[in-house]
Amino acid sequence: MHEFGIVDFVLRLFSGLALVLGTYNPYAMSYYHWVTDYPGNVSAKILIGVLLLTLHVVAILSSMRSLGLIGIGLLTATFASAAWVLIENELLYVEDPRVFILILLVILGGLYGSGLSWSHLRNRIAGQVDSTDVTFNSPV
Repeated sequence: MHEFGIVDFVLRLFSGLALVLGTYNPYAMSYYHWVTDYPGNVSAKILIGVLLLTLHVVAILSSMRSLGLIGIGLLTATFASAAWVLIENELLYVEDPRVFILILLVILGGLYGSGLSWSHLRNRIAGQVDSTDVTFNSPV
């Protein structure tokens, strides 16, 4: 069996970021802008929209189940505090509203990626396995 490692975490983190920023970002390179700015291809837009909605639901439910409300709150506070440190040290310029929106979206993508990884990380750190883990001896 493959052991969860840093590469797996980074892949999940980038997947969460890609999902969020691919759906909407303030730099007009997203699904939202494709739908609103370019006519035509209605069937493709609906298909991609349903797929994106499905992925968002999976990411939200996985994050809620693995982190819980308290974990999501603590992780959001951690990410927001990190952004504050970057802003205070003038490494991020939030006077541009696009940068502020991007920070919020990156926090959401980070929550998705962390939520998708947390059960694996907790298992690796504490040896605690989720009761909903059906990968071992699954009859299917």
